[in-house]
Amino acid sequence: MSEQTDRQPPTFRWLSALLVLGLCLVFFIQVKDILTPFIVGALIAYLGDPLVDRLESRGLSRTGSVTLVFALLVSLLTVIVAVVAPILIQQLSELAAAIPDAYRWLSEEAVPWLQLRLNLSPVSLPNIDWQTSLSEHWQSVGQMTGGVVQRVTTSSLALIATLLNLALIPVVAFYLMRDWDIMMAGLLRLVPRAWAGTVADSVSEAHGVLEAFLRGQLVVMAAQALMYSFGLWLVGLNYAVVLGLLAGVAALIPYAGAVIGVGSAMIVAYFQFGVDPMALGLVAMVFAIGQLVESFILTPVLVGDRIGLHPVAVIFALMAGGQLAGFTGVLIGLPVAAVLLVFGRRIVNAYLTTDVYNAD
Repeated sequence: MSEQTDRQPPTFRWLSALLVLGLCLVFFIQVKDILTPFIVGALIAYLGDPLVDRLESRGLSRTGSVTLVFALLVSLLTVIVAVVAPILIQQLSELAAAIPDAYRWLSEEAVPWLQLRLNLSPVSLPNIDWQTSLSEHWQSVGQMTGGVVQRVTTSSLALIATLLNLALIPVVAFYLMRDWDIMMAGLLRLVPRAWAGTVADSVSEAHGVLEAFLRGQLVVMAAQALMYSFGLWLVGLNYAVVLGLLAGVAALIPYAGAVIGVGSAMIVAYFQFGVDPMALGLVAMVFAIGQLVESFILTPVLVGDRIGLHPVAVIFALMAGGQLAGFTGVLIGLPVAAVLLVFGRRIVNAYLTTDVYNAD
């Protein structure tokens, strides 16, 4: 059997592996409605495993290390929610209240100015009663939320299912984190011996891509959100936390965070300070410093050149995952894209060694 496997060309092996991967994806899409707590738990376990390994190497038991990491995560989450959530809610409320004035400026000043400078055909924005519109919006949201709450509370099964999904996340994360190394070793033992070396190399390469993104890029995004929020707060800009978080999340796509952040912050600065060169310059300086820190310190140290995912591939992976499997698909879109990237590279390399490619 091993000799037959050895005689199979590398391209056939990788195509077989892709077929198996495709069947797994079909299965996951079919059960997507119950996957979210397991995927979130697996991501938490994957992110926490290196820290658990370090604690274990210093003499702590595996279970004790996982318990300590969980305590740290819960403490960090509690602090973030307690400190950031009230500020974020307040600034979002203030931002919603400022929308009518911003829309009025856009329709009465910005659009006419652009039409005059660019010789555009006159375009008038529709008049919107923002107070009525927002009131109706929140009323419809309230009615929808109330209906959902009523349906959930009147259905004991739905309520139990919701609570179980939430409760499953820490349980799944705890046990996966505790047994992560054992499970990975067990999965590798199932691979045919003739393929073991190739699969191990592929897993290592995929792990490098995922590690660079999940443990690198996400930390970079969080650091940028913190830097921008703090810097804009020092400048005295309104909605500093909202703008900083927006720029940090948009940093998932290279340079998008800075572009979206600068654009949004400049608009807010114009409404708050008017045409004040000092204020506008300070806002621009915050993002310039943030980009320098990100380009020369954060990304080289935390991400390096291992990620290998093109910005367009990141966008496509997120959109395709969401289209195929909703929120669950968004969660697994980038990891699946990273694995497919590794398989694709190896298939191309195998193809370049075939007689079909090298024939004269």
